[in-house]
Amino acid sequence: MGCCQSSIQQELSSEKDQRHGGVSHPRASNGTGAAVGDGGVPVFSEFSLSELKAATNNFSSEFIVSESGEKAPNMVYKGRLQNRRWIAVKKFTKTAWPDPKQFADEASGVGKLRHKRLANLIGYCSDGDERLLVAEYMPNDTLAKHLFHWENQTLEWAMRLRVALYIAEALDYCSSE
Repeated sequence: MGCCQSSIQQELSSEKDQRHGGVSHPRASNGTGAAVGDGGVPVFSEFSLSELKAATNNFSSEFIVSESGEKAPNMVYKGRLQNRRWIAVKKFTKTAWPDPKQFADEASGVGKLRHKRLANLIGYCSDGDERLLVAEYMPNDTLAKHLFHWENQTLEWAMRLRVALYIAEALDYCSSE
C-alpha cells in the first residue's frame, strides 16, 4: 500500500518488541484512531466503518491515491484519523474477500509484522460487505511511481541502490517471521 520505508523513524530496542501478537485486537472506537504501541507504531486495531468514512471524507474521489487490480479490484484512499495521524485505506470489493472471518484472520496475521522498512498495517474493517485495510500513510508517493515514472525526476543510482538494500532488509524480515 505504500513505499518500503515506514514513517516511524524510531527503532525498537529489540526485534521482539517490534511484533504485536495475541488473538484479540483492540477496537479503535473511541474516535481517536489507533492507539500507539511501542516505537510509535500504532497497535493493530479493528476500525469501524464510520471512523474510516470520517477519515476519508466518505471515501471521496479527491482522497484516492491509487486504483488497481484486475483479479481483485481495489482503491486506496488517504485519510486522517481524529488523532491527526495520516492513514492509507485500501478498499476491496466483497467478491475479493467474501468471508469476513478469513479477511480478519489474514489481516491480523499481516498486522503482526512491524519493521521500519515496511508501511505497517495498523488495522482493518470488515463491516457488512466492506473489506478495508488500514496502513501507515506514505506521503512521498509509491516506490513504483519513483522507479517507473521518472519523466519528472530520475532517481540517482546511489538512491536506487539504497532502495534495493531497504527492500532486501524488509524481505529478509518478512521471510524470517
